[in-house]
Amino acid sequence: MTPFRAGLLALLLTLLLDQASKLGLYFGTDLVLTQPWRLAPFVDFVVVWNRGVSYGLFQQEGGIGRWLLVVLSLAAAIGLGIWMRRAGSRLLGVALGLIVGGALGNAIDRAAYGAVFDFVHLHAGGWSWYVFNVADAAIVAGVIGLILDSLSPDSRKERPLPSQGDPAPRL
Repeated sequence: MTPFRAGLLALLLTLLLDQASKLGLYFGTDLVLTQPWRLAPFVDFVVVWNRGVSYGLFQQEGGIGRWLLVVLSLAAAIGLGIWMRRAGSRLLGVALGLIVGGALGNAIDRAAYGAVFDFVHLHAGGWSWYVFNVADAAIVAGVIGLILDSLSPDSRKERPLPSQGDPAPRL
């Protein structure tokens, strides 16, 4: 499987799992009325509408901020998608696919509801992590993949650019 196809598969699976989990929990359960759901001593399902970006920063209450974040997410997804098309390794392709899938999943929420539906709350003792969703987890995993790919000896080698007579890379 080429790096682009692997990335595309990661993108589609991320988007599908993200939207299915959000729609299933929000519309298919009574989580809104009966939260929190204790899944383990360190994890709950709750309903949080995030109108900002990561960790709830830059909260946007108005329509302009909401649509600005949607446009920014789509622009990032397009740019990262172009990079994914040119990825030289499967790890890089999958990492970029996870990030693009997560960005698109959260952009769909923002466009449809004006905020991102977050529902997983990790905590232990007095420590509490932010509330997140599948898209957020995929973005974090994708960033870790980017870091690992950049540390790979193969990624540090200069890759030759195709000459004008060379055929385009296959999908």
